Amino acid sequence: MDETPIPTSMQRPSPPASMQLVIISGRSGSGKSTALHLLEDEGFYCIDNLPVSLLPALVTQLRDEPAGDSGRIAVCVDARNASRDLSRFPELRQKLPADVAVDVVYLDADDHTLIKRFSETRRRHPLSDASTALGEAIARERTLLEPIAMTASLKLDTSALNVHELRSTLRARLLGRGDARLSLLFVSFGYKRGIPVDSDLVFDLRVLPNPHWQAALRPLTGRDRDVIDFLEMQPEVEEMFDDIYAMLHKWLPRFVAGNRSYITVSLGCTGGQHRSVYMAERLAKAFLPDYKDVQIRHRELVS
Repeated sequence: MDETPIPTSMQRPSPPASMQLVIISGRSGSGKSTALHLLEDEGFYCIDNLPVSLLPALVTQLRDEPAGDSGRIAVCVDARNASRDLSRFPELRQKLPADVAVDVVYLDADDHTLIKRFSETRRRHPLSDASTALGEAIARERTLLEPIAMTASLKLDTSALNVHELRSTLRARLLGRGDARLSLLFVSFGYKRGIPVDSDLVFDLRVLPNPHWQAALRPLTGRDRDVIDFLEMQPEVEEMFDDIYAMLHKWLPRFVAGNRSYITVSLGCTGGQHRSVYMAERLAKAFLPDYKDVQIRHRELVS
């Protein structure tokens, strides 16, 4: 049976939030400690390696504390938990008090990056042992954490981010929203390095004319005026922009009505230098009047 979305005006309003809870999760080596330390620096009361079965009781207790707390809590839940408890995460999340604002942040990176990080630091993976190689442990961890990943309100691919870039990204997305109802991120990328794992919506721009084949434009990017002029002379580029804008303009309000706090729109071309950069910049500018928190990230461009 088809389900018709309930108009926003007819939805039951959520009670005012009495506390902000950020749940950090993700595979080992993806940056969970960095995220937790950032939130601690920002005044959150932080708990690492919380048994997920204790989450509802902990939140209820901290919410009801008479005084002295900031009302901002961050906990890290990861594969060090018992697998049976991890599988119950969606059920346990539903037991959290309705007046607690919850963000589930899931960090991840590609397998090659995670293996490289463990090799460089010589740390032991929590799931590896004498009979389990590092690659097997990393793959198993993905399966164990899937119940958390599927409920995440914000997913971040940290493969190409250093510690400082990760802190900056988390600060902008988690702490920079203010009273904005939706944090909207446009990401440009190159297909030669794969689709960003934190994408919610992906648009392929490789069908558009490629400035790379113009010798004078090859070293430039989609932010340079000569590339912009070239692309805006192409009818296909205008058609693509109009179609993507129309689709987002229609459906983003439905995401907001469905209580989505973060949306990542990824735009890809071959190298992630010209077409995708241009389109990300143009779309971000187009949606800025309608959404308070609009951000841009160009994955393949050196800052």
